[in-house]
Amino acid sequence: MPGKIKLFVVKIGGNIIDDDVRLSEFLRLFAALPGAKILVHGGGKLATDLAEKLGIQQVMIEGRRVTDESTLRIAEMVYGGLVNKQLVAALHPLGCTALGVCGADGDLIRAHKRRHPTIDFGLVGDIDAVNAPLLDRWLGQGLTPVIAPLSHDGEGQLFNTNADTIAQEIAKAMSQAFHVVLVFGFEKNGVLLDMNDEKSCLTQIDFESFQELKRREVITRGMIPKLENAFSAVRDGVGRVIIGRAELLPQLIEGTSGTSIVWDRHENY
Repeated sequence: MPGKIKLFVVKIGGNIIDDDVRLSEFLRLFAALPGAKILVHGGGKLATDLAEKLGIQQVMIEGRRVTDESTLRIAEMVYGGLVNKQLVAALHPLGCTALGVCGADGDLIRAHKRRHPTIDFGLVGDIDAVNAPLLDRWLGQGLTPVIAPLSHDGEGQLFNTNADTIAQEIAKAMSQAFHVVLVFGFEKNGVLLDMNDEKSCLTQIDFESFQELKRREVITRGMIPKLENAFSAVRDGVGRVIIGRAELLPQLIEGTSGTSIVWDRHENY
């Protein structure tokens, strides 16, 4: 894309964070990415394990966590504290000057409590705005933001917020000034037609195919919101969106691994 600098926005989920070997390899590859980059992370099993130890029941609906006040406190401690700072500390010796933040820091991510006609998700935030100029300034200073999945409403209320959603909203906001490559890195090769067969990975998926596979229940649970976020990004102008194995980050970016997300099946990457 002429005139635009490339920006990598990479999201990693809990199954990578929970695996020390996979996480170490991913962080090495992420730190080696040239130029501007942003890392968005989920929380891993630590939050669920802590909730169980404290006797706080966790409820998931449509792949999304219901968040009461106790669960939010756990998210603040684990996502915004422990996981975020461990990632930041691990990136520095790899030559990556990381800055660990959540959506409340610098008024980075404004949100409102999720509104749903039939489900109360609790203190879960849906994003209203991303402070793109602040991210631009940090990137211009050579910093790599590492963003925890928390947002706020500007009135003192924090929200647990889906990390995939944060990644796609950041990618969309930054695509005004950058050519953004958005990568959803997780433990699978990409979008699979058979969850038990890594070789069934689709090299590309369009929105119509996604709807059909969801209807047939080939795509289910947590993959549904992940793909909804991916399609929202490509629909709204993000340069490239890829889903795949986090430890294969260079191959995902090169297009030799993972699943590329396109809006229309006739679109050609």
